[in-house]
Amino acid sequence: MLQDRYSNTLSTASAAARDAYVDGVDRFLAVQSGVDQALDRAIAEDPMFALARIAKARNCQMKGDKAGVAEHLTAARAAPSVTRQEAAHINALGLLLEGKGAEAYKAIRAHLADHPRDVMVAQTCIGVFGLIGFSGQPGREAEQLAFTTALAPHYGEDWWFLGGHAFAQVEAGQTGPAAETVERSLAQKPENANSAHYKAHIHYEAGETQAGLDYIDQWAQDYYAAKDALLHCHVSWHIALWTLEQGDTDRMWQVVDQDVAPGAGFGPAINLLTDTAAIYYRAELAGVDVAPERWKALSEFAAQNFPNPGLAFADVHAALTHAMAGNTEALDKIRTDAKGPAADIVAQLAEAFAAVGAADWPLATKLLSKAMADHARIGGSRAQRDLLEYALLNALLKQGRAEEAQLLLATRRPLKSDAHAVAGL
Repeated sequence: MLQDRYSNTLSTASAAARDAYVDGVDRFLAVQSGVDQALDRAIAEDPMFALARIAKARNCQMKGDKAGVAEHLTAARAAPSVTRQEAAHINALGLLLEGKGAEAYKAIRAHLADHPRDVMVAQTCIGVFGLIGFSGQPGREAEQLAFTTALAPHYGEDWWFLGGHAFAQVEAGQTGPAAETVERSLAQKPENANSAHYKAHIHYEAGETQAGLDYIDQWAQDYYAAKDALLHCHVSWHIALWTLEQGDTDRMWQVVDQDVAPGAGFGPAINLLTDTAAIYYRAELAGVDVAPERWKALSEFAAQNFPNPGLAFADVHAALTHAMAGNTEALDKIRTDAKGPAADIVAQLAEAFAAVGAADWPLATKLLSKAMADHARIGGSRAQRDLLEYALLNALLKQGRAEEAQLLLATRRPLKSDAHAVAGL
């Protein structure tokens, strides 16, 4: 039988279908354009190719295409002939696609114990938006690194794995090893958007603003040629953040308005919301005026795309957005109806942002301080969660507590001391 690039047996007799599937999976793992087109070719060559169908469903999930998820998941489950490994693969991913995260995680870990190189299953647990990243559990950064470390003997120098392992390393504070690991990935596949993105995070954690901007600016030129790659918005956020840090607000707004904000940027709705909210608020913290109309439009987008709390990272950014827009009804819903394993910290941060919106700086300080203990539970990278660190610094400065703010920054994020992230610091 035919095999994929990771030596997994495939239930298709069509070499053309196999080749198109391998191409589609590689594009998916590298977050490049053309994933759908490649998988569509595989399905056209063999409509009963179950793994091509489930991969298509997974890509539809990443884009927020619920109808596509349902169509291709049903087709994958109806495939007349699959191996035992493929059946377990479809079951595990099917649970994830149906929103049964806890059940999916158990099935995925059990499946990977037997088939560690089943890459589309392994991928679900790697990265900041994976099942570990969004688990809401304490210590999830350590768990992410333990997960990739356990997989390392099975993947060797594979370009996809090295990128994911590098990100786990940098988020666990291993910036030096992460830099070496990501370069091994990019040496093999420089167009891999995941690894390029992870390299940007490594530069950020190392405090290398100019080097990071120079790298991602140059790298993104080819990536921007096609605006259907899912990291388009988020790569642009990194550029906007670094131009803000350099004081180039004209370029920051240009990037935001062309490539980040809803209606202009391309990417999953969660990126459009969280990246836009983050750059707006970090601009305000740095002393840049953000028009109220921007917050109002973003609040409407958040209410439309995330009407019911349940995804912590989105909920926290939606709460900030609603607070800044004065949308108390939407904000109150998050405060009172927070759900999921990180519901407690989501409700607490929603209260904190309500206090920020009301300029109640003592209350904001109290609530944000509580969140510092383990805000990794909400999900997102260290770079993204700096928004919370800086929000607390700002609240202290508003009360004339500059020495405390300086001490907090020096203690928690010492490499960011020269970033000029909060006006007056």
